Formats: sequence, structure tokens, C-alpha cells
Amino acid sequence: MTRRFIDLSITLCNDVVTDPPFMKPEITYQTHGETVAEAAHFFPGLTAEQLPGGEGFAAAEWVRLTTHSGTHLDAPWHFHPTMDGGARAITIDEVPLEWCFQNGVKLDFRHFPNGYVATAQDVEDELKRIGHDLQSLDIVLVNTAAGMAVGNPDYVNIGCGMGYDATMYLTTRGVRVTGTDAWSWDAPFSYTAQKVKETGDTSLIWEGHKAGRDIGYCHLEKLHNLEALPPHGFTISCFPHKIKGASAGWTRAVAIIEE
Repeated sequence: MTRRFIDLSITLCNDVVTDPPFMKPEITYQTHGETVAEAAHFFPGLTAEQLPGGEGFAAAEWVRLTTHSGTHLDAPWHFHPTMDGGARAITIDEVPLEWCFQNGVKLDFRHFPNGYVATAQDVEDELKRIGHDLQSLDIVLVNTAAGMAVGNPDYVNIGCGMGYDATMYLTTRGVRVTGTDAWSWDAPFSYTAQKVKETGDTSLIWEGHKAGRDIGYCHLEKLHNLEALPPHGFTISCFPHKIKGASAGWTRAVAIIEE
């Protein structure tokens, strides 16, 4: 038996659009020769010429970003101060590690239009179509139209979202980690804003996220390459970076298939 790894993470970079402008990451690259001054902190008087090949010290990068930049795992604290009906919502450093390494399931919702809010019935129908009985702690990934739109200037407005009922359908059955290849677990804000304007119903804002008030859960956002996955029969690894008291943590999400 062989093991195949499928990278489900986007590449964090300066040039590809995966966020609105105010959240755009900034990466500054330093070449080997540009870090000699840092090396001199440890080795006073050191020059680049004294190092092997005269190439300087070490390449390095400075990165300015939020915990929600790139592919990341959101903790319940991101959604609301409380979870599970009133308990303090856990932060990313408190997420149980066993939540982040489990069997994976993929729901193919690429046919839904941008801004569509998936329902519990949509989830149930897709699980029936792929022949999967949902198990506690399954990691459920949602493949949307946004998966093929990374770098599109309108990326944040592409793809469907998961509604309150759809999210609760999963969490009431023991799911604690979900994921999407869209910018958000919920439908794009541009579509939600229009619905709120038409109806006056502010409960539509972030309804999938806010389901975490009732049952605490995490979700992955800005996944990639979900098209390469089968409906089930794989394992997901998505351990987040351990950031004290944070609402999210970056992750190198990977699918593992035993063949």
C-alpha cells in the first residue's frame, strides 16, 4: 500500500488575489547578502566575504499578515465569545488536536451559483449521492465554484456558502471541523448585504459562522485543489499554528489517500 498526499492549501504570496485589499499579505524577501548585519549580531565584525562562497549569511523573509490570511483554521472564538450555549468559546491554541486529523468527506457544491446559501437538505442530498454515512469527527469539505477562481480579482465574491441549518446538520452529528475553498464558510458578503437590504433580516449575516454559538466547531477557509479529491476515503491533516488566544491559525491542509 502506498500513501499519496494532496496539497489543499493556497500559496501565500504578494501577487495572487485571495483577500480584499485591506487583508492583503505583504512578504518582504531578504537575500543571503542582505542578512549579514543580522549575522554580525552573533559574530561581530563578520563580513559576507568571510562566509562560504562569499554569499552572505542566510535568506529570510518578513511577513505581515492576519491569522486569517492564506489557508487557515478558524476557532470558535472567531465566530462569537461563547459556544455550546454559553460556555467561553475556545481559541485556536485550545482546539483539540484530534479534531484536526480525521477522515475527510467532500461535498461537491460547484454547481450552486455564487451567493447561494446551502441548506441542510442540500447536505443530506449530497451525502446520499456520494453514499456516505456521516460519522462523528468527520472533516467535511465543501468544493465550490471559488476553487477554480483563486487569483480572480473578484475571488471574494465567488462561490456558495453554508447556512445555519446546513452547518447545524453537520455539527449535531458530531462534525467539529469543516472547510471550504471559498473566502468564507458563509456566502459572499456582497450577496448577503443585498438580502439584508431587501428583507431587513440581520440574522442572515454570517449565519453559518454564528451556528458556532450553539455547537462549537472550526472551519477551514481558502482551501484549494478540492477538485482532486474523491468524495470520501481519505484523511485530512489540518493542524493550526499555535497562537495564544487567537481566533485562527494558518495551516498546511493536506489530504492523505492510502492506495
